[in-house]
Amino acid sequence: MGQEYDIAAKSIFSNLADDIASYFLGLTYTKIDELNIEFTIVESRESDMIFKCTTDYGDIALHMEFQTYNDNKMPYRMLRYATEIMEKHNLVPYQVVIYFGKNELKMEDKLDYHLGKKNFLNFHYRLIDMGEVKFEDIAETKYYDLYAFLPLVDKEKRQKEEEEYLKKCAEAIRDMPVDKGKKENIVTSAQILAGIVYDKEIIERIFSEVIGMSILEESKIYREILEKGKKEGEREKSIEIAKELLKEGMDIYKIAQITKLSVEEIKKLLN
Repeated sequence: MGQEYDIAAKSIFSNLADDIASYFLGLTYTKIDELNIEFTIVESRESDMIFKCTTDYGDIALHMEFQTYNDNKMPYRMLRYATEIMEKHNLVPYQVVIYFGKNELKMEDKLDYHLGKKNFLNFHYRLIDMGEVKFEDIAETKYYDLYAFLPLVDKEKRQKEEEEYLKKCAEAIRDMPVDKGKKENIVTSAQILAGIVYDKEIIERIFSEVIGMSILEESKIYREILEKGKKEGEREKSIEIAKELLKEGMDIYKIAQITKLSVEEIKKLLN
């Protein structure tokens, strides 16, 4: 489930870099261009967000990764991204990992080693645990896009109050002084992300009671777009896996069971 929500998060927050950087990083910048880093040899993985930005300190590459599960190899991934950014774009990377998983955060925010008293590597990046962010810290700001995070923050209060906490989140989103279209998008994003820690039935019931069905019905269009993007991403991964298994000579019907692709789809990959 974690990887599915990582895909959804990338879609949800691709336009929210300004609020994330301003609120969580205290960074003032002007976005110049969106960059892309992909490991073509080491691993088949793309970065979540990388932007070339102009700041008071000069041009940098603002790099954000979203995680819903603990990855004990995260420091190695971030270091590889950092070196790729510097080599490919000749920019200093400012890196942050935003964690909003259900489980306790157990990832490291650094990678270093020593030989005797000599420090041969000292690599760090920002690691933000959304579960440690307080409800009021977001709900009392004007960074309204970040309200989508509310169902995932304040882990201690959320676990104590359970459904009452989710209701409080829905009420805060309902009362935002933003236009209807923006509110619909934030409602949908909040519902999708709430699914990491709440059951679907609870989410739908509370949001329908608090928000009202008119906004929820119209926000379904946005949710369907995100779900379609998620499914397309999953399908692309299945096709790549099928191609690799075909190269290894695995039986087509076995590949169909593993990837959930049809036999006809897999046969077409042979052409």
